[in-house]
Amino acid sequence: MSGKRESVGAEPSLLTDPEEIAKREAENAVRQFDAVLDLIDEVARDGRKFRLRPSTILGLHKFALDGLSRFAGTWRSSKVEIEQSRHEPPHESRVPELMEDLCDWVNDNFESQSALSLCAYVMWRLNWIHPFLDGNGRTSRAVAYLVLCAKLGDRMPGALTIPEQIAADREPYYQALESADAAWADKKLDLAEMEELLTHYLGVQLASTFERAAQPENGDDTDRKFH
Repeated sequence: MSGKRESVGAEPSLLTDPEEIAKREAENAVRQFDAVLDLIDEVARDGRKFRLRPSTILGLHKFALDGLSRFAGTWRSSKVEIEQSRHEPPHESRVPELMEDLCDWVNDNFESQSALSLCAYVMWRLNWIHPFLDGNGRTSRAVAYLVLCAKLGDRMPGALTIPEQIAADREPYYQALESADAAWADKKLDLAEMEELLTHYLGVQLASTFERAAQPENGDDTDRKFH
């Protein structure tokens, strides 16, 4: 597929100037990722069994849409469509229950599934549910990365993280989502394409650590893009 998957039916932004919107989105993305890192650090520090909760997902969504939407940090209460996608998200009345089920699946399978499998599931399933009027992609990638690192027990090294790689080129990510959507429409859970993509992204992220270590200067991270 080609084109950008966008939520259709989202409320207009609280801001009107395109430059101000872009600036706020970039700032929010950094704040959201910082919040993810804080949550990962809690897992590493406390040593307690990780539990994914709807409140955590809502909190990360609030970071992404703060100052941009009056619905930041809330489930959608109306229909939403995904432009450039064949998938039709479920009715809004089902969103809270489906999000509870998503968290239950992660928590029930946290010990038995690999980090990449858990990450792939969250990244696809949250997008499939599409629980927000806007910011679904940003939040799915943040939550999926949190689950990946929580399973591994700490932050993953690397300057070029998985969310940043997706933000730089969304097309392979969109294709992996469409592949999983098509399988689910046939009543099959098949995340092979998403897992393969995430395996590649994680390899690039880890390799970037070695590349930076070989450079005399680490450079400036102020232009990092997470959304």
